[in-house]
Amino acid sequence: MNTDNVLFMRRMGLVAVAMAAVAFLLVSGQAAHAQVTRAAGYTPPDDTPSIKIGAVVFADFTAQQKPAARDADGNEYKPNSFNVARSYINVTGNISHIVAFRITPDVTRESGTGSSLAGSMTFRLKYAYAQINLDDYLPKGTFVRFGIQQTPFLDSIEGIYRYRFQGSTFPERAGYMSSADAGVSFRTTFPNNYGDVQVGYYNGEGYSKAETNDQKALMVRVGFKPLPRHPVMKGWRLQGFYTADHAVANAERTRAIFNSTFEHPFINMGFDYLNTHDQSSAKPGSQNLRGQGWSFWATPKKVFPNGSSVEALVRYDSMEPNNEIATIGAGTVAGKGIDKRTIGGIAYWFPKTGNVSFALLFDVESVTFTDYATPKPTQQKIFLHSLVSF
Repeated sequence: MNTDNVLFMRRMGLVAVAMAAVAFLLVSGQAAHAQVTRAAGYTPPDDTPSIKIGAVVFADFTAQQKPAARDADGNEYKPNSFNVARSYINVTGNISHIVAFRITPDVTRESGTGSSLAGSMTFRLKYAYAQINLDDYLPKGTFVRFGIQQTPFLDSIEGIYRYRFQGSTFPERAGYMSSADAGVSFRTTFPNNYGDVQVGYYNGEGYSKAETNDQKALMVRVGFKPLPRHPVMKGWRLQGFYTADHAVANAERTRAIFNSTFEHPFINMGFDYLNTHDQSSAKPGSQNLRGQGWSFWATPKKVFPNGSSVEALVRYDSMEPNNEIATIGAGTVAGKGIDKRTIGGIAYWFPKTGNVSFALLFDVESVTFTDYATPKPTQQKIFLHSLVSF
């Protein structure tokens, strides 16, 4: 049996063991429930089926300052447009207190140049998964998910960095990670709120693409809170994340991330360090890129008595897609290349009513490209972003 088959069998064995463990917990838990007499005053969990409908809309006005463009007559102009960058319809619910589900269609603009729908708003599936909650048997917050679901790292960050309507988080925006993928995952928490761990086994191509071969991505995230009871530092969290994947057999596609975040009533902030390795093929002379980068962001805020707030957004990303001068193909040398993104903005979050959130963000974004074999122009844009979520 060759190495690929051995690895595949090992991975499938791990998945089988995990699923068997879950089944054992469920069966043993049900048996325990049947044998133990509850104390007086015990309130059984609510197993009434429920369903909720929600929506998220990202809309903006974008004015591009650099580079200028030219129309069909050769006239120079600065592009600007009104856009609906993304809209979600969230359908969530519970079959019982153990089994939950989520279905989220995603409406976005088709950008594929070869598609007959290029430029149209298209309807696709972003999330569709079933979740088995294991709080009855394991620490609170433990679950198993199966289907198209959030990838572990981005799922853990979006609740802290709430400006995805300006632009996605650093690893995703740099093109090294998808926000969702099809697969199975398991999450559990550490005692006394010290953190959590999540492990998933996914296609590896992202939710917007079909699986292309038999290679799968193993994703592991470990989060740790050093001081969960400290009055100020309880909002500090450290995370490590790793993806082991292959574009094709023996051609590595890996991502390693170190992340640190801090949450406080007056400011949220975060830091990411990203290391990547991408091989297009295991054959000699094929593209072999090793990238590295980092990002820092902060959102200082002032909250008013009516629940509204004014927040500043400051963010800086720096990414080297190939931090080693490399030979590609027949003697073609690739430049290292450095992408630097600077974002600055001011946001107003309207008073929250129930589960409804509405925010406006005015921001400026500049992206520079240096040390490329073929020079790239600086990009500069001014935005008015809006978020509606309920």
